[in-house]
Amino acid sequence: MRLLPKDPSVARVLFVPTASRSEHEMKYVRESENELIQLGIPKGNVIWFDYRNPVAIGNTSDFDVIYVCGGNTFFLSEKLRETGMDKKIIDLVQQGKVYVGVSAGSVIAGPDISIAGPFDENDIGLKNMAGLKLTDKVVTPHYTEKEKDIIEEFRKNLPYAVLPITDSQALEETDKHSIVVE
Repeated sequence: MRLLPKDPSVARVLFVPTASRSEHEMKYVRESENELIQLGIPKGNVIWFDYRNPVAIGNTSDFDVIYVCGGNTFFLSEKLRETGMDKKIIDLVQQGKVYVGVSAGSVIAGPDISIAGPFDENDIGLKNMAGLKLTDKVVTPHYTEKEKDIIEEFRKNLPYAVLPITDSQALEETDKHSIVVE
């Protein structure tokens, strides 16, 4: 929580579970919410974004953290665009709010989400592969050595740096640095 400029007990989190469409995926979403609560953020301060009713979250400028969960990257991208939440997230990050992306939430933070193709089914037929461009790196989470060839192919074909990270790593970016932390 060192990136958060206030005590977790008063922090408000915009919690985006949109990419999770199955009960199996929702299990991880609930685990993520519990992790935030264990960090000292009150449950009442973790406000869930529902793409079916986006106005229910109220004023987005009241949030300190945007936490985007995992699931299907293509579905997440489509729903963020449809609701205008993509622009709101970009604006919040530009205001200095903390963005946390998990799995699909980390892929969507980059300039291009096509790297999700070998891992997520594009069952909605999404054509626009632009990400939020919160980082200039294409993040590929859950990296293991068996995906090395896939990553190398994307490195050859994308005009961006491709950054594979394992489940024990995270990309930390501020206006002063960009590092992979363990």
